[in-house]
Amino acid sequence: MSQRLDTLRVLMRIAVRNLVASRVRTVILGLIVLVGSLIVVVGASVMDSIDRGMRTSIQGSLGGQLQVYAASSKDPLALYGGMMGMSRLDPMEDFSKVKEVLLKVPEVKTVVPLGIDQALVATGNAFDGALERLRGDARLVVAGTTDPAVQASYQKRKGHVRRMVDLLAGDLRQASAIVDFDGRDAAERKKQVADLHRASDPAFWAAFDRDPYANLEFLENRIAPLVMDSGFTFIGYVGTDVEAFMKAFELARVAEGQPIPPGQRGILLGKQYAEEWLKLKNARRLDQIKDARDRRHRTLAKDEELQRWARELLGRLREIDLQLDPVEAEAVEKALRPALGAPADAPLADLLKTLFTVDDANFDARYKLFYDVLAPRLRLYQISVGDTITIKAPGKTGAFNSVNVKVYGMVEYRGIEKSGIAGNNSIMDLQTFRDLYGYMTKEKRAELEKLRAGLGAREVSRDEAEAVLFGGGAPVEAETSAAAIDDRALLAGVGEKRALAEAATWRVYGQEEIDHGVALNAAILLKDPRRIEPARLAVQKAVDDAKLGLKVMDWQEASGIVGQFVAMLRAILFVAILIFFVVALVIINNAMVMAALQRVKEIGTMRAIGAQKGFVTWMLLTEVAAVGLLFGLAGAALGGGAVALIRASGGIPATSDLLFFLFSGPALMPRLDPASVVLSLAVVLSVSVLSGLYPAWIALKVTPVEAMATEE
Repeated sequence: MSQRLDTLRVLMRIAVRNLVASRVRTVILGLIVLVGSLIVVVGASVMDSIDRGMRTSIQGSLGGQLQVYAASSKDPLALYGGMMGMSRLDPMEDFSKVKEVLLKVPEVKTVVPLGIDQALVATGNAFDGALERLRGDARLVVAGTTDPAVQASYQKRKGHVRRMVDLLAGDLRQASAIVDFDGRDAAERKKQVADLHRASDPAFWAAFDRDPYANLEFLENRIAPLVMDSGFTFIGYVGTDVEAFMKAFELARVAEGQPIPPGQRGILLGKQYAEEWLKLKNARRLDQIKDARDRRHRTLAKDEELQRWARELLGRLREIDLQLDPVEAEAVEKALRPALGAPADAPLADLLKTLFTVDDANFDARYKLFYDVLAPRLRLYQISVGDTITIKAPGKTGAFNSVNVKVYGMVEYRGIEKSGIAGNNSIMDLQTFRDLYGYMTKEKRAELEKLRAGLGAREVSRDEAEAVLFGGGAPVEAETSAAAIDDRALLAGVGEKRALAEAATWRVYGQEEIDHGVALNAAILLKDPRRIEPARLAVQKAVDDAKLGLKVMDWQEASGIVGQFVAMLRAILFVAILIFFVVALVIINNAMVMAALQRVKEIGTMRAIGAQKGFVTWMLLTEVAAVGLLFGLAGAALGGGAVALIRASGGIPATSDLLFFLFSGPALMPRLDPASVVLSLAVVLSVSVLSGLYPAWIALKVTPVEAMATEE
C-alpha cells in the first residue's frame, strides 16, 4: 500500500512539473474541459428543472401520475393533443367497473373520470345581447309590473338599442358610397337599407311599446344580422366528476364565481380561455401590452409586435361604442374630456380614438383610465359568470347535439395561470358531457322508453324483421284520414321537453349515477407519486385480470405533444454536448500526441533506467486526468455560479405559452443538483482519460534505444 502511494506521489509530481512547463498547452486544454463541464452542469440543471416544472404542471392539473383508456382506441391518449390533433378514443362504457377495479390496487389513491374534447359555444354579439336584455324587461312590463326599477331599466335598455341602431345607420350612410345597389344582391341590400331606415325612424320608437314583441322580432330578424360579429367560438373542455376533480388536482382552483354545486350540472370556464377568446379585444390587447412592458421589459418604441397591437386598438372602437347606452356614453364623455385634455365639446368617437392612441410615455395612464372609466360600463367578456350558454358538438352518430349549461365560475391553475395549455380547458360536469356526445344517460333512457311506449314499438328478431315491417295479410290496425294539424298539441310536446331539460339542469345526481356511464379516460393519483412504474405495472395487471381492455400509461407518455417537445429539448442538449466533447476529444488527443512526441527522448530514458510501460502509461494519463479534474471542478463551480446568477436575475423568462407550462410559472428557476456536478466531473474525466490513451500507446511503441537516439 505504501509503495502504491509513493508511486502516486511521483506520478503527481511529474504531472504537475510537465503541466507547469507547458503552460500554454495546459491552459488551452483546461479551458476546453472547463467549458464542457460548465455546459454539462448548466444544461443538466436546466433540464432537471424543466422536468420538475412539467411534472408539477401535468400531475397537478390534468394528468395525475397514471392514465387509463380503452386499448381499442385508434389513437394513443394525448392529454394536450398530438401531432394529428386531439386523440380519438373509444369510450369506457361503464366507468364504475373501472373505478371499482382500480381502487382495489394498493398503490392507487384516487381515480377521476375524464372526457376531453372541443365544442362550439354560441356567444352572439353586442346587439344580440342588448336585445336579449331588452326582451327580458319587456316581458315584465307587458305582464303589468309597476316596479319603478324595472320600468327604468326597460327605458334605459330601449335607449341603448336605439343608439346602436343609429350607429349602424351611420355606418350604412358611409358605406353607401361604395356599395353596388345594382348588382346580383341589389334587392336584398335595398331591403336592408329600408329596414335600417325604419328601425332608426323616431316613429318606430314612439310606437315601440304598442307591440314590443313584434318590434323586437323585427330587430332580431332584420337588424341583428347586419352586425357582422362572430356568433360562435370553439371551447376546449374536460367532462369530469367536478367535485372529485377539484379535490384530486391541487393546482385547480375557482378564480371567479363559485364551484359547481355537488352533483349538479354546470361548467367552469377556463380563466385563460376567457381572457384570450372571450374578452373584449381592446381590453385583451391592453393587458398583453402591459404584460410585455412590465414583465418582459419590451417597449412600444422598439417592438414591432407591440406597435401592431397598438394599431389594432384603433380598429375596434365601434365594438366599445356599441356597448354604451346614451346615459353611459354621456358619462364617459364627461370623464374622458378633462382626463385627456380634450375640448369640452369633443365627441365620444374622438375621445375613444385619443384614449387608445398609446405610446411608452402615456400607456400606463391610458391603461388605468380605461379600467377606471370605461371597463365598469362595458361587458368585458362575451360570456359572464351566471350566464347560461348553449354548447354544440357532433355526437357519436355524427349529428350535432346541443346542451344548455350554466356558467358557475372560472377555473385556473396555481402557478400556471397564464398558460393556455392548461388554462384553455374548461371543466364540465360528466352528465352534460354524456348528453353532448349522445351517450346514454338516465334522462335519455327514460325519454327513449317513453317514446317506445307511445309508438307501440317492440323488439323484433332479425329473422322476423322483414315480415313485421313489410309482410301482408295482417288485419288493418287503423286507417288514415286528412285532418288539421293541432299546433297546440305539438307546442305542448315542445314545452314538456323544455320542462324536462330544465329539470335535468337543476337536478342533483348521486355518486352512483355519476359513476355509472361513459368516460373516455381516467386519471389515477397514487398514494406515493414517486413509485410510478411499479404502480403502472400493478394497475395494468389488475385491468388485464378483470378483462377491462384498458391500456395504462404514465403521465409523461400521456402528455402527448408537450412530452414530445421536452424529449426533443433533451435530445438537442444531448447532441450538442456530444458534439462538443467529440471535438474536445480530438483537440485534446492531438495536443497530447504532440506532447508525447516531443517527450520521446525523456520517455526512452525513463524506460532505459527501468520504468515499466504501465508507469509511463499512468504518467501520461495522470497528466490529462489532472487537467480534467482541476478544470472540471472549476467549470462545475462556474456552472453553479451561472445557475445562481440565473436565479438571482429572475430566472429564464417563459416567452411562450408552452414554456410557461413547462416551467410551471412565468420563469424557470434552475436549481443546482449535486448529481449534475458529479455527472459533469465524470464526463470530463472520461473524455480526458480517453484522449490520453492514444498518445500513451504511441509513446510506448518507441523502444528505449530509438528514443535515446532521437535528437528532438
